[in-house]
Amino acid sequence: MSDFLNPKSSGPADMAARKEAVMNAIRNEVALTNAQQLMNTANEKCFKSCITKPGSSLSSGEQTCLSRCLDRYMEGFNIVRRTYMARLSKERLEEQANVM
Repeated sequence: MSDFLNPKSSGPADMAARKEAVMNAIRNEVALTNAQQLMNTANEKCFKSCITKPGSSLSSGEQTCLSRCLDRYMEGFNIVRRTYMARLSKERLEEQANVM
């Protein structure tokens, strides 16, 4: 890592590759954190909605409720994700068109 901070230790192409590797590692960590947060939030919301009387096991109604709740939560998340990604793509294309 000390080589990454020392610009004299390698050429510009090597530095660009190292920078990209660090950026990819950061993106992966952010994605993992977001996925964990999504699951925690979904679990909390669905638990509150579906488990009215906590016990040693889940009733079939509670299991069905949890399954449907998590499916709906993930479906909603995926709709938002696709819409957001489409918006980012559109903005990037518009930005590239403005540069040219």
